[in-house]
Amino acid sequence: MVEPAGRRGLGRGLSALLDEGVLAEGPVRDPASTGAAPASSGAQEIAVELIRGNPGQPRRHFGETELEELADSIRQRGIISPILVRPSPGVPGEYQIVAGERRWRAAQRANLHTVPVIVRALDDEEVAEISIIENVQRADLNPLEEALGYKALIDQFNRTQDAVAKVVGKSRSHVANALRLLSLPEAVREHLVGGRLSAGHAKAIAAAANPSELAHTIVKDGLSVRQAEDLARRTVDKRPQTRQGGSARFSAAKDSDTRALEQDLADILGLTVTINDRNGAGEVRIAYATLEQLDEICRRLSSAADV
Repeated sequence: MVEPAGRRGLGRGLSALLDEGVLAEGPVRDPASTGAAPASSGAQEIAVELIRGNPGQPRRHFGETELEELADSIRQRGIISPILVRPSPGVPGEYQIVAGERRWRAAQRANLHTVPVIVRALDDEEVAEISIIENVQRADLNPLEEALGYKALIDQFNRTQDAVAKVVGKSRSHVANALRLLSLPEAVREHLVGGRLSAGHAKAIAAAANPSELAHTIVKDGLSVRQAEDLARRTVDKRPQTRQGGSARFSAAKDSDTRALEQDLADILGLTVTINDRNGAGEVRIAYATLEQLDEICRRLSSAADV
């Protein structure tokens, strides 16, 4: 009988589903086993050919070098951490990977006939959550894969950003910033996938008018995240202060009260604030250089609305 999983354990990570005692002891070896044994609370050996990858796996890129290194390690020491699987939907006698696809791929390269697994009865939502949790906790995803995983939970299972953040053990702003990476131009996303840009770099330039150009400069010059933030800030500061000629009507000299109010707001927010007023009508502009600063603005406005 396949052991059911309690949904309450997902937010605590994989230890809620993988018996930590089993992980410490290492794999249970039974070379004679060629099929599936009855599920138990511990690991069991299942034939490699009975296991299938998960089409919803958030990780899309498996580096050749790291797979070969892991295969070499498996040849010498075996698989230490069992692979988490569930009965394959619609295919009796086969299993679908929930967590551990990289180990499964490397095991095939190492010519193993069986691998240690733990079988759990999990629905699609639990599988999606656990797959993301495992990869995020082990830093196995590139920033775009992580963002796509969060988006899948939101779109497919009607989760809020707050709910996703709690499941994966991240802050809501982390999830929000990750999701914003999906709106970046293709050239920037390619740099992210290729590892030439970090998530920090991408977040720094996401709000800029020309993120592709900034990304090229960052990669070419090997800029740090802090340097990327400075570069993006200079770009924001150089933006024209008129839009379709509409702001030209605010060009009149500001009085001392307006300038003082600008300074008061700037001191409160820690950002540049511009007030354009004409006979009691106008606009307030708050300039931000990073998505973290935008998140802080949104948080303060939301908090004020709740008062």
